[in-house]
Amino acid sequence: MKIGFVVNDIATEKAEYTTNRLAMAAKEMGHEAWYMGIGDFAYEPDGSLSTKARAGQAKSYRSLERHLSDVKKPDVEQLIGMDEFDVVMLRNDPADDAESDPWRNNAGVAFGQLIASSGVLVVNDPTSLANALSKAYFQHFPEIVRPRTLISRDEDMIEEFIKDLGGKAVLKPLQGSGGAGVFLVDRKEAPNLKQIIEAISRDGYVVAQEYLPEAAKGDVRMFVMNGQPLMVDGEYAAFRRTPSTKDIRSNMSAGGKAVKVAVTDEMLQMVEVVRPKLVSDGMFLVGLDIVGDKLMEINVFSPGGLGSAQALYEVNFAPAIIGELERKVNIRKHYPEIDNHTLATS
Repeated sequence: MKIGFVVNDIATEKAEYTTNRLAMAAKEMGHEAWYMGIGDFAYEPDGSLSTKARAGQAKSYRSLERHLSDVKKPDVEQLIGMDEFDVVMLRNDPADDAESDPWRNNAGVAFGQLIASSGVLVVNDPTSLANALSKAYFQHFPEIVRPRTLISRDEDMIEEFIKDLGGKAVLKPLQGSGGAGVFLVDRKEAPNLKQIIEAISRDGYVVAQEYLPEAAKGDVRMFVMNGQPLMVDGEYAAFRRTPSTKDIRSNMSAGGKAVKVAVTDEMLQMVEVVRPKLVSDGMFLVGLDIVGDKLMEINVFSPGGLGSAQALYEVNFAPAIIGELERKVNIRKHYPEIDNHTLATS
């Protein structure tokens, strides 16, 4: 297979990222693994699609660092027609560029839709990703797995909601990820509440969410593939992200630490509840963020943490993901009429 991995910017990729692990696994399984940045596409006058892409040229690599170093070499960039690819993984995170380069926000899903319409398998399904560009997508999942939530820009409404919750809530921007702009407000923060709401609402809507006491222990990141928990050699690709300080953000990018977790029946039941929508939306690979008996977020763009799961359980989960892409590409050869979002989770 020829696999394309779309990232925000190749120059800012890091060796330990999940995307690099997937690319390395693809190489080791005999496939071509190409990187392309969100600004590297072109829709040409004849209606064809192309991209500037990079790949490591060695047959195998002893380390993630060496692989990515080769990808970043200045002389390896090539112009490639998108019709040469068998599958493209959209691994860019729109929230990373929301402030510095707003144009990138929709570029991935827009070109992803064009690529999918040309017959190349694109995962996750770009049309569904377009609907998931804000945290409002999360509200389409059943209420039983979600914390009580208000999305508004009205200061009085937000204050009243927090009062109804007993004076304690989590506030965050509707757009964004990685724990950016997340505040825990309680009675101690009451004098600063107006300023916090104003600071978040300057960039759009405010998400006010019920605070779950279990969040003090961190959250659980669980990988779900084709609507099923990702499991290899009897181990789930799941781990607890614990805050390194009293900071409520347990995201790894905010200093969280990964530890082993025992996957419970309650966690598996949550997967059962969200599976139908994930499958119908063509969400091939996602990361569920679980606190207690609730889902805090569903990362559908670039779920990370495979390296943490591998280190904790001594299991490499990446080949199983590439193996699923192999299977889907073979299905496409026999059934070209199957649409992209159906094939993405078949």
